[in-house]
Amino acid sequence: MYNNQIEKNILYEDRDILVCRKPSGMPVQAAGIGTMDMESALKNYLAQKNPGKMPYLAVIHRLDQPVEGVLVFAKTSGAAGNLSKQIMAGGAGKYYLAVTEGKPEKSEGTLTDYLKKNGRANISQTVPANTPGAKKAILHYKVLDQKEINGKIRTLLKIKLETGRHHQIRVQLSHAGMPLLGDRKYNPSGERGVSLGLCSCGLEFKHPKTGKQMKFETEPQGSAFLDFVKKL
Repeated sequence: MYNNQIEKNILYEDRDILVCRKPSGMPVQAAGIGTMDMESALKNYLAQKNPGKMPYLAVIHRLDQPVEGVLVFAKTSGAAGNLSKQIMAGGAGKYYLAVTEGKPEKSEGTLTDYLKKNGRANISQTVPANTPGAKKAILHYKVLDQKEINGKIRTLLKIKLETGRHHQIRVQLSHAGMPLLGDRKYNPSGERGVSLGLCSCGLEFKHPKTGKQMKFETEPQGSAFLDFVKKL
């Protein structure tokens, strides 16, 4: 991604933080040689703005490679520490839009599961609460819209994350019988040829320096959301 392209994705920037929109398919950090990632692209952008100075940029939280949406990065170590604490303590509001195959029983509710990560296979799975290494995962959902497409129900959900576990939304929704559209990892028998139906649509946090409440929003651009565009 060239600098003029990365600049288009920057939603806000000051001396302490940089908020941007991550496109679907781009990793947050280097996935391998030859793959451009958000961290490198933003560091290149900052380096060109201040030639000769090594830019500081800290990754505070991540989105899976196929997920699009809002991310905040820290431009100072102080901001990094403050934002990390907010994320860890659940003080930051993380909101998502999701398109699922199938529908929930209730129009709104809370999903609570225990998840265990398998780093080697890069997956997480639901396990009993007393499983060694299991972590509690909580999300709240609300149905925004439903449609029947090709004889199958699709549902548009608004999600608020209470915890930030590996692949949390993808695993919990799949376990609840409403897997994400286009999720070939957790819904291999699902529809093909569409983007992953997940977008980090909103992020709220307190500015690490001023304490001011900050809120950023973006609309999904992936093909999974096309049938619901007018509802967003």
